[in-house]
Amino acid sequence: MVAIKQVETRADLRRFVDFPNKLYADNPYFVPATYGDDLSDWNPAKNPAFSYCEAKCFLALREGEIVGRIGAILSHRANEKWGVNRMRFTQVDFIDDAEVSAALFQAVENFAREKGCEEVHGPLGFTDLDREGMLVEGFDRRSLFFTYYNHPYYNEHLEHLGYRKDTDWVEYRLLLSHDTDIASRIHGIAEWALSTHKLHVAKVRTHVGVYPYVKQVFELVNIAYAQLYGVVELDEAQIKRYVAKFLPLIKMDYVCFVMDENERMVAFGVCAPSLEKVFQTTRGRLFPTGALRVLWAMGHNDTLDMFLIAVRPEYQGQGVNAIVMDKLLQSALQNGIQYAETGPMLEWNDKIRSQWRDFDVEQHKRRRCYIKKI
Repeated sequence: MVAIKQVETRADLRRFVDFPNKLYADNPYFVPATYGDDLSDWNPAKNPAFSYCEAKCFLALREGEIVGRIGAILSHRANEKWGVNRMRFTQVDFIDDAEVSAALFQAVENFAREKGCEEVHGPLGFTDLDREGMLVEGFDRRSLFFTYYNHPYYNEHLEHLGYRKDTDWVEYRLLLSHDTDIASRIHGIAEWALSTHKLHVAKVRTHVGVYPYVKQVFELVNIAYAQLYGVVELDEAQIKRYVAKFLPLIKMDYVCFVMDENERMVAFGVCAPSLEKVFQTTRGRLFPTGALRVLWAMGHNDTLDMFLIAVRPEYQGQGVNAIVMDKLLQSALQNGIQYAETGPMLEWNDKIRSQWRDFDVEQHKRRRCYIKKI
């Protein structure tokens, strides 16, 4: 028999966060998220999203042993923006047992009904910068630390429970060839765009040097990502949280801020050397030794993880994205980077997906947002 327990204590929350590490202990493709960040997700004192969200998380227990977990998020801001009445499910993991998955989703659906919701969808996080989408293709590829990994049977369980596809995201793996024709073409477009639009690339050499641009980065994120699935605007407190989360993991070689004559940001790109092996070794913990491993990986890597890229709408389709790509590509090749992996991109977002058409590219993963009327 399966018992559902709402997480209410610090000890239970630690077990909730650590459960995937145990479930996937022998899986070479699973990559843990940052342990401390997952803990703070559920702390209203540390996660500013609780100013407009209600949330609960649950454990599934059988004879005292954890056999599954799931979170539920009611984002009032998202529902208001998109004109829907939905509960999100998040951070879901379970053994291959129909009784377990049914009990977990029943807990979320019961909470949704209590709040008057009409639908449940996910996996989604508190914001679009959290992990989202259940893996449906690419089970034999190593995950990124900021995306989910799950067994194939998860999808079978959701479909059995009445969930269907709402939207998909796709991910690409790029071979960063030293082919001078490709590099020269991108560089030529970048030079033309810089000159034509009177733009320049900001010189940023240190993490401290990033801070003057942070506000503009997230203002641009809020503008450029506004119409993407489930996205809601980030406020100042959330921006500070994400800066603290991601900035220490970024190498300045892979940061590009494109500015106009008035020092207004028109585009940016942020990448980082792959940290997946580090997080697998440390189980997502940065302390006591994880931070040192991160520093080592910054300089000893052949793969780049692409975090964010955005172009101001009025500059889209005018070659400005080539400025970002040129800067990041040149830095990558100089540092011996051979591959790059994108984060999830909505399957219908042709503007973003078309950026990679000049590369030797493989669409190697697909993930899905499911939805169910209740």
